[in-house]
Amino acid sequence: MKRTHTCNDLRVGDIDSEVCLNGWVQNRRDHGGIIFIDLRDRFGLTQIVFDPKTDSNAHGLAESLRREDVLEIRGKVRHRGEGLENPKLDTGKIEIITSELNILNKAETPPLEIEDRVEAGEEMRLRYRYLDLRRPVMQKNLLLRHNVMQAARKHFNSNGFIEIQTPMLVKSTPEGARDYVVPSRVNPGDFYALPQSPQLYKQILMISGVDRYYQFPICLRDEDLRQDRQPEHTQMDFEMSFVESDDIRNFVEGLYKSIFKDVLDVDVSDFPIFDYKDAMDKYGTDKPDIRYELFLSDVTDIVVDSDFGVFKSVAENGGIIKCINPKKNFGRKEIDAYIEFCQRVGAKGMAWMRVTDNGLESNIAKYFKEDIQKRILERTGAKPGSILMFIADKPKNTNAVLSRLRQKLADDMGMIDNNVFRFCWVKDFPLFAWNEEENRWEPEHHMFSNPKPEFIDDFEKRPGEVIGDLWDLVLNGTELGSGSIRVNVPSVQERIMNLIGINKEDADMKFGFLLEAYKYGGPPHGGMGLGLDRTVALMAGTSDIREVIAFPKNKSAQCPMDSCPSRVDDNQLKELNIKLNVVRAKKSVFDQIKQLLDKAEAKYDVVEHKAVFTSRDAAKVRGTELKQGCKALICHTDKGFVQAVVPGDSEIDLNAFKKAAGFSSVELADAKNVKRITDCNIGSVPPFANLFDLPVFIDKAVTENEIVAFNAGSHTKSIKMKSEDLIKATNARIFEFSVKSDKDN
Repeated sequence: MKRTHTCNDLRVGDIDSEVCLNGWVQNRRDHGGIIFIDLRDRFGLTQIVFDPKTDSNAHGLAESLRREDVLEIRGKVRHRGEGLENPKLDTGKIEIITSELNILNKAETPPLEIEDRVEAGEEMRLRYRYLDLRRPVMQKNLLLRHNVMQAARKHFNSNGFIEIQTPMLVKSTPEGARDYVVPSRVNPGDFYALPQSPQLYKQILMISGVDRYYQFPICLRDEDLRQDRQPEHTQMDFEMSFVESDDIRNFVEGLYKSIFKDVLDVDVSDFPIFDYKDAMDKYGTDKPDIRYELFLSDVTDIVVDSDFGVFKSVAENGGIIKCINPKKNFGRKEIDAYIEFCQRVGAKGMAWMRVTDNGLESNIAKYFKEDIQKRILERTGAKPGSILMFIADKPKNTNAVLSRLRQKLADDMGMIDNNVFRFCWVKDFPLFAWNEEENRWEPEHHMFSNPKPEFIDDFEKRPGEVIGDLWDLVLNGTELGSGSIRVNVPSVQERIMNLIGINKEDADMKFGFLLEAYKYGGPPHGGMGLGLDRTVALMAGTSDIREVIAFPKNKSAQCPMDSCPSRVDDNQLKELNIKLNVVRAKKSVFDQIKQLLDKAEAKYDVVEHKAVFTSRDAAKVRGTELKQGCKALICHTDKGFVQAVVPGDSEIDLNAFKKAAGFSSVELADAKNVKRITDCNIGSVPPFANLFDLPVFIDKAVTENEIVAFNAGSHTKSIKMKSEDLIKATNARIFEFSVKSDKDN
C-alpha cells in the first residue's frame, strides 16, 4: 500500500475513488456490528467504516483497535448519507468503507488525551511531549511557526539580506544574564560559552562588508524562567549597514506587515512611535498595550498644594503622585478589591476619589480644596459618574503599579479586543541605568548601543541624562525585541565600557577581537533581535511561548521527557578535567508533591499529625469526613504498574477497574513493589503516581468531594486540597470502580 491522500484531503468530489490513508486512531465506536473510527494525521480527521459484509477480515481486525494504534487502510470513498454529515469536519460529508486494514503499530493506553478539549497538567504534557504534540492545536502551532519563518525569510531575501549562521561555541562575554558554559576537552581548563545572542558576531559581519545579514539563531541564557522566557529561545536576528534608526524601524514595520498578511491574512495598521518618557508618563511602562485608551495622569504638582499629608510627604521625598480614571464608577467592595490588588503588586495602598456633580468625594476629599479639585479634574478630564485612583510612591514603583492596575481595569471592563494586533515603537531610552544594589551605571539595553550624537562628546559627565539611539518593538503590551544603532568607533566603545566598570585590560580580554576589528574601518550600522517565539505565541492567541516551542523546558529549566539536565559519566568528567563537589540531596516524596502543586499554583493545606494507619483515624486527625480520604493503591496490570485511587470509605473493585480501564489483568501490588516504585510504605502512598511515571486512575466518587485529603508520603503528614486540582495535577483519568466498605482500613 501507499498513501494516496491525507486525512483532510477527501471531499464529495472524491466519492467512489479507491484511496489509501495512514494515521492514528482518534476513537472507535461499535454500532451494532459496524465499527467506526476517526483516523487522524496532522492534516485532519477522516471517518473510517468497517462493515463485515464488505470485508470480514478488516472488520475482525478492527474489533481490536484502540486509541493511537497506527493504521494503513484501503477503501472506497462514499457519501455519509443525509442527516449523518458532520459540519465540524472538513471531511464531514464523506467516509471510507474499508476493504483492507493493516495495523502498523499497536499503542498502549496513552497517559494523556490526544485532543484539544482535554488539556493535561504542564509536567505531564512535557513528560509525554511526543503525545502532546499530536494534539491538533499543537500541530497547528508548529505549522504557524513554520509559516512565520517562511514569510520572514521571503521578506528578508527580497530586501537584499543574506542568511548567515554564527557560531554556537563562543567566547564568554557579559550580556546581562549568566552564560551556559561548555568545557573544552582539547584545551583543559578552558570553556566555551553558548551564545546569549549573536550580537558581537553580527557586528563583525558588518565590518566584514556583508551589509545586510539575518538568521534565526537559538539564544541561550541561564536565567529565571516564566511564561515568555526559556533557557533557549529563537530570534529573528538581523543587522544593516549604512542606515539610521528610521531605516531599521521602517524595514521591521514592513517585515511584520508582510508576516501577518502572508500567514494570518491580517492587515496591521502603521506602528505609532512613542518617546520612552512619553510612554512612561502615559502608560506607566515602556511596553504599552495601545489596544485601549486608559491613560495615567501625573498630578504631583497639583496635590503637593493640598493638605493631604501622604501625598505631600511623597512629593517632598522625590516621589510622584499619579492617577488613572477608568471612566466608570465602582462600588466600595470593588474599590477595596482594587486596593488589595495594588498592594499585592507592590503599592503601600491606593487612594481614591469619586467624581460627582459637586466635585470629588471620598474620605480624603476634605484635604483637597475646591480649586485643587478643579485642577485635578481639568488634568484628568474626569467626568461625574467615574472615579480617580491614585498611587503615590517613588517614580519607578508608582508607574509599575499603575501599569498593572491599568491592565487589570481593562481586563475587568472588557476593553481588550484579543483579535486585534497593535504594534508600537518606544524609542529614545536612557542609554544608562543606575544599579542601586551594585552602586554603578549599567547599560539600559546593552553596551554596544550608540549615544545620540549630542551626547557623544561628554556622556561620562552626565550619564543619567544620556539618550541612546535605541528602541523597542511592542505588540499588545509584549516586547518583541530591542534594536539600536551600534557603536562603531573603538574609542567611544572603550569609553562606554569604562563608564560601566570594564577597564581597558578587561575590555581587551573580553572584547578585544571586536575592538580590534573596528580599527580596520567599521561602517555605521544597526539592527535588532526580534523574538520569534513571542511573535508566534501572540499570533496563536497565547502568551506562553512553550505552546509554540516543540520541546520546551519546565519552570526549573528541566525537560521531563528526556530528564535533562542529568549527570554525565565519571569518565567524561575525567576527560574534561572536571571534578564535582556537589552533594545531591534526594527530594522526599512530600517535597516532590509540594513542588508539583506549587508549579501548578494549586492551593493546599499541609496537616502534620500523629502516625495514623487507617482511613478512619486519618479522617479524625485531618478533620475531614471518611469519604474525603484518598486511598492510593498501586496495581500491577498487563500494561505495567498503575495507580488507582478510591475514597476512604470504599474499596477497589478490581473487576470493575479492569473493565473500565481496558486491562486484561489487574492485581494489587505487593509491599516490596510499592516501596520500590514509590519509595513509600503501603498506606502512605499519595495519589500522585505521575511523580513515579505511572498513570493515575481516580474513582468518580472521589471527585464528588470538593475537598479531599491524603497521606503525603508518610503516616504523619497529610495534604488537603480541591479534588479538581488533584485531577489536574495528576492528569488522572476518571472511571467508576469502587464499592462501599465497612472495613476500618
